[in-house]
Amino acid sequence: MTGFGLVSPMGSGCGANAEGFRGGRVALREVTLFDVSGQRASRAGEIDLPDGPPPGALPVREAGRIDRATAMLLHAAAEAVAASGWERPPVGTIAAPVVLGTSAGAMALGEAFYKAATARRSRRGQAARVDGYQTQRQGRYLCDAFGFSGPVTFISNACASGANAIGEAGELVATGRADRVVAGGYDALCQLVFAGFDSLQALSPTAPRPFAADRDGLALGEGAAVFCLEPLEAARGRGARVLAELAGYAAATDRHHLTQPHPQGDAALRTMRAACERAGCVPAEVGYINSHGTGTPLNDSAEAHAICRWAGPAVGGVPTSSTKGSIGHLLGGAGAVEAAIVLLAMQGGWLPPNVAVGERDPACGFDLVEGPRDAPDLRIALTNSFGFGGANATLVFRKPDPEDD
Repeated sequence: MTGFGLVSPMGSGCGANAEGFRGGRVALREVTLFDVSGQRASRAGEIDLPDGPPPGALPVREAGRIDRATAMLLHAAAEAVAASGWERPPVGTIAAPVVLGTSAGAMALGEAFYKAATARRSRRGQAARVDGYQTQRQGRYLCDAFGFSGPVTFISNACASGANAIGEAGELVATGRADRVVAGGYDALCQLVFAGFDSLQALSPTAPRPFAADRDGLALGEGAAVFCLEPLEAARGRGARVLAELAGYAAATDRHHLTQPHPQGDAALRTMRAACERAGCVPAEVGYINSHGTGTPLNDSAEAHAICRWAGPAVGGVPTSSTKGSIGHLLGGAGAVEAAIVLLAMQGGWLPPNVAVGERDPACGFDLVEGPRDAPDLRIALTNSFGFGGANATLVFRKPDPEDD
């Protein structure tokens, strides 16, 4: 990876996010985007984002039509492309495939369409809402803004979507099917999704506390992360800075239950083992795990069991934390944003802390990072992403050797 961009409740850009995550800041706040007075929960990871896309990214007419989720995606992409040093050739396009993960897509436009239709107001703007609501339109906006001309693929595997998108993009590069690939994940807060999770009683009425013994649910969040991937040799050949190598990726399906993981984390265990085998590393070499860690009773215990089974006797020496207690669960964008957090930690030599848990779940046999911690020797890190429907994905990142950086 030679460039990435990040927008999260911590802030816009890698600098603001590195500062917030390194210090363990909690960026949850009262929801202002829509009315939550009828819900059990009222807080989420809401971001501060400039209206519209980055300046000059799109023609004025198109820029005025994009939704909040697309704006996040474009801001993250602008940072990623600038960091990568990719330049458009004279013909004005970059022949790079785009692989994106999302769960809600442009759901807010669907809500606006429904409200306008049921209120029997003017139909003005309805056609644009229908056009923008289609997920592929968000991918087209990205291509238009930055000149990408390769095929666009969307992955929607619930909360594993962003991680799957990065993993599949890595496969395109590793197998020689593409010289450059853009990958990422994104989701924006919207009322329908918020009310849906609240009706499932999945949202915490207090605060999300991943791996705490008394945890009572998750918080939702929003954001986007975009990555520029290319072969290691090509990046070195053009003198680019190699931020990290996507060394391992694996996905598996948990057939235990539609919304509940296997209690012992069987599918999560399979992805962790397979990803590390692909990366050629063993648990004792992994310096950090960014866990899926939602703060829900069933997810956290299942993942804790999976990590303990994966690491075996080495589990006590594997630093692990969930960053969802700080920014919420970003659904389809979670895996991508958490991958970006891992890269920030590897670059800066630190570990993002879990929010204070008090009494931890007894299943947590690993080294739970509960406060800011330096990690100057962090070279291999792993991130887990799991979703409804049994979607499981694990990514392994390796920092390049000093002489190759």
